[in-house]
Amino acid sequence: MNSKLILVEGLPGSGKSTTATIMNDMLKEQHVDIKLFLEGNVEHPADYEGGSYFSKTEFDQLLEQYKEVQSILVKHAIERCDGIVLPQYKLKEELDDSMVSDSFWDVIWNHDIYELPLEKNIELITDKWKRFVEQAMTGNQTFLFECCFIQNPVTIGMIKYGSSQEVVMTYVKQLAEIIEPLNPVLIYVDQQDLSHSFKKAVQERSKEWSAGFMDYYNNQGYGKIHDAQGIEGTIAVLEARKQVESSIFDALAIKKFKIDNTQFDMNSHKNRIMEVFMNTVKM
Repeated sequence: MNSKLILVEGLPGSGKSTTATIMNDMLKEQHVDIKLFLEGNVEHPADYEGGSYFSKTEFDQLLEQYKEVQSILVKHAIERCDGIVLPQYKLKEELDDSMVSDSFWDVIWNHDIYELPLEKNIELITDKWKRFVEQAMTGNQTFLFECCFIQNPVTIGMIKYGSSQEVVMTYVKQLAEIIEPLNPVLIYVDQQDLSHSFKKAVQERSKEWSAGFMDYYNNQGYGKIHDAQGIEGTIAVLEARKQVESSIFDALAIKKFKIDNTQFDMNSHKNRIMEVFMNTVKM
């Protein structure tokens, strides 16, 4: 196949992970050299899951303040965008509670790339996508990503900071231009009954997940502006997000497919994925 990148997007609870996993299995059966990265993978090649960014001045201050772990910080420091990125999971692997205080981790979490101002987030994320494309172009492997292409820009732009659709659209289009050399394929998993799909996800997932999700959606950015409260408030924000993502999907000039998973019927869903698969492998 000619495509080196397949993107699976959709709202929470729509069936993105299931879709990505099924597509991954189908491609492997056809002996495609495919690498799947699901949401939350700390080693994602095009996104930062648990990365903290410090300007060079801030990093020098961090080294001065926590001299006892200087060598570990320097060991894992990656120079990016006139500053330093620290992978949180690698620090966690080497630093235990006896080596650093809670205040250290507070500093690390507060510098998470998805807690930065939107402009800096965009700079860092687009830089990483560019680096990924350069790497992917040198090999024969195809990459399959779940939800980092549309979801993350919409989440930080609209949900976290209340940015306009135009700002978010520009961000995603910028990413689309970057990945164009990979001949990408976009698969969007749609849900007509958003209330049902989200409430289903709330029932199936942990209370910690649902509480954290609703807090994120209701108490900052778009949700705060529109006084979103409780599960119904979160659903209202998700409805607004769906409209934005639909506009983005329509505007993107890449190979794309929309799969309706409203019924959560696994056999029917697999058949629809198979149809997309047949179109994809012919590329």
